[in-house]
Amino acid sequence: MRVFASAFRSRRDLLLENLALRQQLATLMPRRRPLIRPADRAFWVDLRRLWSGWADALVIVKPETVIHWHRAGFRLYWRWLSSRGKRGGRPAVAREVRDLIRRMATENLWGAPRIHGELLRLGFMVSERSVSRYLRTLLPRPERRQSWMTFLRNHREVIAAMDFFTVPTATFRIFYVLFVIRHPRREILHLNLTTHPTASWVKQQLREAFPFHTAVKYLVFDRDSIFSAELVTVLRSMGLQPTRISYRSPWQNGVAERFVGTLRRELLDHTIVLNDWHLRRLLFAFVEYYHEDRTHLGLCKDTPLGRPTEPRAEIPTAVVAHPRVGGLHHRYSWRAAA
Repeated sequence: MRVFASAFRSRRDLLLENLALRQQLATLMPRRRPLIRPADRAFWVDLRRLWSGWADALVIVKPETVIHWHRAGFRLYWRWLSSRGKRGGRPAVAREVRDLIRRMATENLWGAPRIHGELLRLGFMVSERSVSRYLRTLLPRPERRQSWMTFLRNHREVIAAMDFFTVPTATFRIFYVLFVIRHPRREILHLNLTTHPTASWVKQQLREAFPFHTAVKYLVFDRDSIFSAELVTVLRSMGLQPTRISYRSPWQNGVAERFVGTLRRELLDHTIVLNDWHLRRLLFAFVEYYHEDRTHLGLCKDTPLGRPTEPRAEIPTAVVAHPRVGGLHHRYSWRAAA
């Protein structure tokens, strides 16, 4: 019937129908599922305008889909036409201003109004809403920007910490080393060792560490069973506020943990301890080096007891090394050249 009807159709309609069928065949041949590209969509949108019988030859999609393509193209065309030569939206905030917002929010406890006021004082013309919008993506909880480092810096003058660590000897004996360290200058207030740590022994060490009135108010320690309730009572009687860290949170006693790590890396990992006298000599030699010679990143490259800068003399000089801790470490100074 369609063959009979085609004899009465115009040559133009037959050509357009053949073109539509060939286009669909080319889309279907390489693969099971047709891959319709933007050029195929443009073909059917144009064919719809040129030929009224386009829907009868369409097989790969529904006619409503072609109408949807046409409307989407119409929207894209007018969007391009209306924005040609123009830049939509508000002008972007300069990179310098965004960096300043990030810096002020990180270094302070400020919200958008305070940051906006500071930017105005610096001569930057930006709205408070722009600052608030950028700050919202940068800091979801600006009220919690105070870090532990900031908190400790504001309180470290009255904080000390204590902790135990173990040292095995050549004969597999275990020594327990107790130390007390002050936070401000990383200064070791007391250090001693024993093979049988008890609560009474720890109390005596604390009395030696804090013999008189001291500026320390808080003493940080972990939840070792030896730090019992009786010890907490003794600490309070000495005017100290005992502060236990959380369970399995050694980072909360980070200053003491860092000293233990330093001691192991720079001394104990390179020695074999023979007996208590040998360990005591090594520890006290290292503490002396730690206080007077070793520079610390947390102290702006200074030592806990303060090490003055040694200027170079005008006369010919040379750098000489002074052995510390049996030659494991050295201190360097200027000396007149021979």
